Amino acid sequence: MSRAARGKGKKDTPDPATQAFAEGLALVKRNPALGAVGGRICRETGCAATPAGGLVAVTSNGTLHVHPTKRVEPKEWAWALAHALLHLGFGHVPAAKEDDRPQPDRFDLAARCAVVNRFLLTFPVGRAPDHLPADYPGGDEELIAARWRRDGIPAAYENCGTAGDHPDQVLVGWAALTSAVPDWETAFAHALTRAVSATMAVAGGHEGRVLRPWDHALNWFVSSYPLLGGLASGLTVVADAELARAQGIAIAAVSATAGEIYVNPLRDFEDEEWRFVLAHEMLHAALRHGERRGARAPYLHNVAADYVVNGWLVEMGIGSMPEGLLYDPLLKDLSVEEVYDRIAGDLRRIRRLATLRGKGRGDILGEPLPHGAHRPYADLDEFYRRGLVQGFDLHVNEERGLLPAGLIQEIRALAHPPVPWDAKLARWFDEFVPRPEPVRSYARPARRQASTPDIPRAGRWFAPEEVARCTFGVVLDTSGSMSAALLGKALGAIASYAEARDVPAARVVFCDAAPYDAGYLPPTEIAGRVRVRGRGGTELQPGVDLLMRAEDFPPGAPVLVITDGWCDTLRIRREHAYLVPEGAALPFTPKGPVFRLT
Repeated sequence: MSRAARGKGKKDTPDPATQAFAEGLALVKRNPALGAVGGRICRETGCAATPAGGLVAVTSNGTLHVHPTKRVEPKEWAWALAHALLHLGFGHVPAAKEDDRPQPDRFDLAARCAVVNRFLLTFPVGRAPDHLPADYPGGDEELIAARWRRDGIPAAYENCGTAGDHPDQVLVGWAALTSAVPDWETAFAHALTRAVSATMAVAGGHEGRVLRPWDHALNWFVSSYPLLGGLASGLTVVADAELARAQGIAIAAVSATAGEIYVNPLRDFEDEEWRFVLAHEMLHAALRHGERRGARAPYLHNVAADYVVNGWLVEMGIGSMPEGLLYDPLLKDLSVEEVYDRIAGDLRRIRRLATLRGKGRGDILGEPLPHGAHRPYADLDEFYRRGLVQGFDLHVNEERGLLPAGLIQEIRALAHPPVPWDAKLARWFDEFVPRPEPVRSYARPARRQASTPDIPRAGRWFAPEEVARCTFGVVLDTSGSMSAALLGKALGAIASYAEARDVPAARVVFCDAAPYDAGYLPPTEIAGRVRVRGRGGTELQPGVDLLMRAEDFPPGAPVLVITDGWCDTLRIRREHAYLVPEGAALPFTPKGPVFRLT
């Protein structure tokens, strides 16, 4: 072979460093989220921005300055390029037209590199260098940087970027005067959302199926809105035009029992409007508005819940509210029960209003609608509680924005669900303690009379016979074996239920060595201002007898006995129940129900 031929063959052989870089770049371009950022590669020899001891440095004009002669494995090149692109996607080097821009200090540089490397642990692209740590601190860039300014940067995180001892993030002015300043962060966020949605479609067996607008809306919650993402991943959207026609569903309805949201596929809404509709139904199900209705009118309670939920969604800016939905800014910061009480007096107007299901129909359904197979849930309360509470924690930790105070209170209440004895005691009150019926009389002017002196208004009051009819007795064990925590739980429970049912007063008797008659007490004073007087032995029968012989205690009123079980044998010849600690045993066979505090 001639010398010219040998020289030609040597020239055609690819440089190993160039080949490894090209293979690493190809690995990065296969990732749709990183490929959408659109960074430009500079691998020119002698470039002033090229890091002398590292692999890549990224500038705010979207250029990745790559060392032209470094020889590393293609997977390490892929990791380094992904690291630099994520600096653009996370907004660490935003583009701007100002030339003289202050550079980030060493604490900001290290914190941003730590956040990017932490993200790459769950979003693997290539292979990280061996000298990097296996885990990284939690929190966002600002929190980590503030902590390291105070305590110093740990040695393991001092140089965890891609430019060696030099900064791998450089802020420069945007030189392209003919084009708008790009938003790398938004481009990456949209691309990441599309990638996650595509992955979910494959995992759920929907690959190749045309996604409808409500499908896009549901996927958006899972990928981009953590507050409701957990609920969205567990709920099923049923889009059946015939089912919607048969059940009179104008737009949507929800069955918390089945974990299904029913939508009318014939309605033409934008994706933003479908987000609003689905979020509306998810909050109905998660906050158990159907189960919280109690004895209230179903449709009126549904309307009140719609006003509250729609107000929250408008305040949070979730999607776009379709025309015609229930919304009144004057009802802001009110609970569902408060809105119900406010609108209950205008039934003629309420009948003309429409929920998402339609006029005169509530979109909060009880049992699932008849169609195909339903998804079984072992514990609905646990599913909705966990989904909303965990979503709230993610929303707060990621600082996704402020939430309405009323919604925060509802979610925090879900984090502490009622215990079984609580629900049983409430049903006992509903069955044996009647609700007083108010009497209206012009002899007692209404509270609004002063605002309209020319119009007489009847006042609302409870007649003495109603007070005597709607009461109950409490025999409370105040011996030394009763704990303060037990007394607090018991008294708080009976006070809350009595107040919720408008019980005007309860007859309270304290018992230890002798009974102490506290007389009739309002519900608010049962838990708050009652002074427990006795601390001797435990004899409850004298307290029961005191109630039975009292002339002002109605013969049909029930009795609730609160004790720890260390008491005498009781004989109660009327309706009664016992409230005892969990695991305690009564020394006799009780005739009434026993509620055990947990």
